[in-house]
Formats: sequence, structure tokens, C-alpha cells
Amino acid sequence: MSEMKKYNVAVVGATGAVGQKMLETLEDRKFPVENLKLLSSSRSAGLKMMFNGKEYTLEEATPESFKGVDIALFSAGGSVSKKLAPEAVKHGAVVIDNTSAYRMTEGVPLVVPEVNEADIKEHKGIIANPNCSTIQMVAALEPVRKAFGMNRVIVSTYQAVSGAGNEAADELREQSQSFLNGEELEANLLPVKGDKKHYPIAFNALPQIDVFQDNGYTFEEMKMINETKKIMHAPDLSVAATCVRLPFFTSHAESVYIEVEKEGVTVEEVKQLMNEAPGIVLEDDPSTQTYPTPLSAAEKRDIFVGRIRKDLDDDKGFHLWVVSDNLLKGAAWNSVQIAERLIANEWL
Repeated sequence: MSEMKKYNVAVVGATGAVGQKMLETLEDRKFPVENLKLLSSSRSAGLKMMFNGKEYTLEEATPESFKGVDIALFSAGGSVSKKLAPEAVKHGAVVIDNTSAYRMTEGVPLVVPEVNEADIKEHKGIIANPNCSTIQMVAALEPVRKAFGMNRVIVSTYQAVSGAGNEAADELREQSQSFLNGEELEANLLPVKGDKKHYPIAFNALPQIDVFQDNGYTFEEMKMINETKKIMHAPDLSVAATCVRLPFFTSHAESVYIEVEKEGVTVEEVKQLMNEAPGIVLEDDPSTQTYPTPLSAAEKRDIFVGRIRKDLDDDKGFHLWVVSDNLLKGAAWNSVQIAERLIANEWL
């Protein structure tokens, strides 16, 4: 990255779980920030936050907030992105949006830099950051697809509560305490805050993330299905997903079944690809019980892959276990990575 030029950066939704991680990541990466604007709802305006040893005051996000901004990182919910991202673009900013607002919009690049970095240059002011569970899966699968082709993907996810925000993490803490004290569990948030029914997450598994669609799949499952095809430029790839929320705080885990096109591919060949793939760390040795877990992946920017094995009935079928920190690679780090590539390739 160029040492010379610095950029005016805005973070929209700075107080949220992802917004906070975005700021940490910008700091960790020594991102070339000239001026920083922390934007939020009117409710949080006036709060103070630290960045690079300096105190900043949160401002309410309005269309005028984006004057002079070069890069705007959005993570304040889809309705905010829908309303303010076009305003930011009008003021000359490039928006990297971490919500589902623009992911499937025609002409908006949906980017995981390890997979489709070149799509960034097609942006018309907005670049979409994919769903957290999609990001880690496509980054792990793309090297295999490129080498051996791919016909089919079936994924079951085991997703952390932080994917539903800070409130969901708080609810897990409270419910866990109540459960251990033998008290009634109060559920107000999960699986979906705005849905009719709520279930406790503590010591439980909820096979619903986001609202149900008419086809019986949840919106989260459809996001994974549609986004995977868009990112990989593979409209004919068969993808099915079941998304489950589990009672841990950070990192999503996924059991992924794939069918490759090429015959005679070995487990060793797949492992070799993982070893060489950018952003992927292979942790796979059954003899020493080596495999990634949500706890071991937390606070790390990489995607961890293990349990690679061939299907017992289909020579072209493989099973993988994929784990990554949903707030880092699944959100904040992927967004900052896009910003870094924008600058490095002079696509701003």
C-alpha cells in the first residue's frame, strides 16, 4: 500500500459489533487514514470512541456527513445503507457495505478478495461485502473449484450469536446464568428480533437464522445460496444450505459437502490446495485430533479448514470443516481488505 497518500474514512455504525471490529482492523492494519468520521444513529451521537490513541465523537449519520469522504465503511443495517449509501456516492465516496442491501443488486460487485478481487474495479461507487458464512465458505472452496471444477455444494452452518449483534451476545450470557441458576429463561431476540416467536439460545440450537422465505428456506440460507453463485461467477452451481445458530459467542463453523467435476481427485490434492490458498490455514490431522474450532479461530483473520475427507459413496464427493471469526474475516477484515485492494490497484 502506498505510504504517501492518506484517505478520509467514514465508519457508519461505529458502535456496533462489526463497526468496533472495523476500527480495530483499520488500526491493526495501519490503514492510511487522514481524517476519520465515526457515524451512528442519533441515539449514539455524542458518544466518544478511541482510534489510534485519539478520541473521536460520534456524529449522527446524514447525507451531508459524507462530504470529503473517500471511503465509507457501512455496517448499520440494510435500511441505513439503502438510505445513505447513494448519498455517500453522490459526495464522491466509495461505499463498502456490510449489509445485505446491495449484495444481489445487478452491477454491484460482491467481493471476497481471495476469490474475485478483479470484480472490485467494476464498482460504480458501491461494493458489497458478502454474508459472513458465505465469505469463509467460498474462500475455502474456490481453490478446489478452480482446480477440479465443482457441481454441487451442501452446507450446514453452526453460527455464533455475535452474528446477530451485541444484544444477542448479552442475551446468551443472561440466559446461561439463568439456566445454571435453575431459573426461567427469557427470550426476546433470537432467532429473529422482528419475528413472531422467540426461543432461548443458551444450551440450545436454533435452525432458523433470519426470516423464512416462501420456499421453506430462511433468508440467511438463500443469501448463502445466491451469493455463492454470484461471487464464483457460477450461476449453474447447485448450492443448498441449512443455517443453525448455536450458543457460542464468536466464529462460524460449517460442515461443507462438495462434488467436484474431475475424477480421481485425492484428499492429499485438496489439502495441498488449502495449504497454498491465500487466507486459508489447514488444520487437519486426525492422528493428533487437529482441527479448527470456533474458540481457536476467534480473533484471527484467517479461515481455518480441517476434517477433509472423501465421501464413502461418491468418488467425486468431499467433506470439509470450515471455521472463521465471523466479525473479522466474515465482516470487518473482509471490508478493510476490499478497501486495501481498492487503493493498491488504484481503483478508487
